[in-house]
This record gives sequence, C-alpha cells and structure tokens, in this order.
Amino acid sequence: MATRADGTTWRDGIRPYVERGPLAAFSLGVSSGFPYAMIAATLTTRLAQAGVDKKTVTAFSLAFLAYNLKFLWAWIVDGVRLPVIGGLGQRVSWLLFAGTLVIAAVVHLAFADPHASIAATALAAVLVGVAGATYDIVIDAYRVEILEPRQLGVGSGMSQYGWRIGSFAAGSLALYVSARHGWTLAYCACAMLALPAMVAGVIVGEPRRHRDPVRRRGVGEALAATWRPFTEFFQRPGAVLILLFILVHKIGDTLGQLVLRLLLDSLGYSNDEIALYDLGIGFWAFLVGIFIGGWLYARLGMKRSVLLSLVLMAVSNVSFALLAAAGHSNLGLAGAMIFENVASGIGGVTVVAYFSALCDLRFTAAQYALISAASSVVGRIVTGTTAGALVERFGYVGFYWLTVAAALPGVLLFFWMGRSGLIDRSVGSAGTEGPGDARDGRMA
Repeated sequence: MATRADGTTWRDGIRPYVERGPLAAFSLGVSSGFPYAMIAATLTTRLAQAGVDKKTVTAFSLAFLAYNLKFLWAWIVDGVRLPVIGGLGQRVSWLLFAGTLVIAAVVHLAFADPHASIAATALAAVLVGVAGATYDIVIDAYRVEILEPRQLGVGSGMSQYGWRIGSFAAGSLALYVSARHGWTLAYCACAMLALPAMVAGVIVGEPRRHRDPVRRRGVGEALAATWRPFTEFFQRPGAVLILLFILVHKIGDTLGQLVLRLLLDSLGYSNDEIALYDLGIGFWAFLVGIFIGGWLYARLGMKRSVLLSLVLMAVSNVSFALLAAAGHSNLGLAGAMIFENVASGIGGVTVVAYFSALCDLRFTAAQYALISAASSVVGRIVTGTTAGALVERFGYVGFYWLTVAAALPGVLLFFWMGRSGLIDRSVGSAGTEGPGDARDGRMA
C-alpha cells in the first residue's frame, strides 16, 4: 500500500467519507434535493405538456417562496415536541413527520389535474414547497448536529453529493416513468425519495450534540422562542458583518447563472449541445468539485478554503465573458462549464461548512434556516429585477465582467473578517463542541 511522506495512505483519505455521520449526511441530501426538483423543471415540463401557457407556468415559481421564508416557522422544529412520536427524540420525530408530509404533498400533486383546475394544481405545488422547506429545516438541523466539528467539511460535501443526486434522480425518474405510465405514477414514484433521510434518522438516532432550548412555560415564553434564536445570533461580535457577507457572497454567481441559458442561445448552441455540456459535463464537474472542496477544507482549514472558493467562484464568470467574446466554441463551452461547476462544487462544501459552524446547537434549525434563506434572497431579488436590463445595456461580455465585480465585495469582506479574527469569534457551538474545531477545519 502506497504511503505518503506524512505517513498517511489512500485509505486515510477515504475513511472520513465512510464514517457514520457523513454517510447519513449523504442520505439526508438525497431527500432534501428531490422536493425542489418536483416543483422546478419537472413541474414546468408537466405543465408545458398539458398545454398551460408560459405566463401561467412561470407564475408557479411562487411555490419556491417557502424556501426563502422557512425561517419564520423554523423555531417550531427546534422547540415543539410532537405528540406520540416525540419520544424518539426531537430531531428524529420531526424527520419522520416532515418526511411524511412531503410524501403526502407530492402524492397530492401527482393526482392534481392541470386541465381540470390550474388553481388546485398551483395549491398542490405550494403545499409541496411548504412541506419541502419544512423537511429542509429538519434535515439541515439534523445534519449539523450529527456531524462533529472535524466532519463539517466532508459531511457538507456528502450532503451536496446527495442533493445533486436526489434532484437529478427525481427529474430523470419523473421523465422516464411519465413517458410510459403518465405523470401521476411518476410523481408517486418520486415521492419515495423522501425515505432515505427518514431511514437514516431511525438508524443513526437522535444526535448526541443536540441541545434542547430552555423549556418554555406560558404564552410569553412561547412567543419569545420565535425571536430568541435570532437575538442570540445578533449578540455575537460582528454579527451584522457576518449577515452582510451571507447576503452578498453569491450575488455574482447567481447573476451569471440566471443569464447562462440566454447566452448559450444567443451563441447558437443547440439543445443537444446544451444538454451535453451544461447538464452532462457540468454535472460531473460539480461532483468532482465537491470532492475537491472536502479535501481543501481538510487541508487548508475553514478560513483559507472558504476564501479560495470565493475567489474561484468569482473568477469562474470570467470564462463566460471570454466565451461570449469568442463566440460559438464547443471547446470553450466545455472549459467554461468545467471551471464553473468545479468552483461551485468547492464553494458548496466550504461555504456550507462555514454556515453550519455558525449555528448555536440550541437553535440549529432556526439559525440555519435564517442563514440559508439569507444566502439566496438578495441574489434572487437582484437577478430577477436587473439581470435582463444589464445584458441589454452592456452586452453579454460586459455583463459577465460586471458579475465578477459583483462578487468582489464578498471576497474582500471575508478576507477582512479572517484577518481581524471576526470569523473565529463568530463561530457557534456547532463549530466547537465535539472532536475537532471548525475554526481549525482540519480532520482529526
């Protein structure tokens, strides 16, 4: 067996990925990714095939609002004990309950008929969004709490693997089954993808790192539970700057991705070419990036790996500016897709690990829901209102250079936070309790 100069072997590099926590994180990711797919491209395809007009189809995007607003009810997952199954533990009982809600909501959408009532179909899609967002709250909290600080990087990577595979499997399975047996059976089959997280919860059990919030008595204390997770976060040193980083760090990347399909269409790429380079090569490049991200987090530590991933994600949009300037080039598109997706995969691991470490273990569900919602809301608002106008004014080349500039504030802010020691001071108990310390980021 080959041994490196530092005494480690290839088995030492693989071992962290097959530990109990990271394997469970993979299962959690599979179940987290599929509800989103059910109301995204899959539902769009179903509605289009049903003859629903484009304006109505795009209105169904309102179903995604639940994912941005989930922090409003995340405190319930932290503090409300479920009857009957509550004895299984706060996190496990909520995993089973929320997973059952998702299955019921997806089956309900399966039997909704867009021809008979588009309103009923829209309501069914919203219910999937609410159930899926609730499942996300529980899954994220469970993932953070079952992973030790030393496992946050690898565990985040395994979760990202699961999310991508779950969403890809849901979309592929739905299209395959619907072509042969119709959309109702297709959605019912996909509903079973909620099971991996539920099974993982039953097998792994209640997280040892879970901390119950202070017991609440009376209406006043119950109401206080809705804001206590947020006041705890904002009492930390530099909390406002941390939140500012969360809000702005993905603006450049989100802007670039929103316009990507328009760019490819303007350059004359066929649907087959887009499928090959974007969905094919891009998918595998993202998975490679996830593995690299876990390795970098382990080798460089949290601060340096996050900073490197932010730089890579910012620079990746340069490849699309060069592609727009060069024109139609399959080699150029392949290179741009590989660069972009590897960088996104790395960032998906390191940044998620950092966000996980920010949580207080008493309020994991509420705080991570706030962080994850905040990380996307500004990008979606900005991109939805300005992206098209910016392309019309500056052209695709100028637009993609602007996305690079838009990413720089997040890079510079994180660099300053690291140099000032603010990152270390802001880490919550999720990043420090247990073997290892997320502020170091290295695997024990």
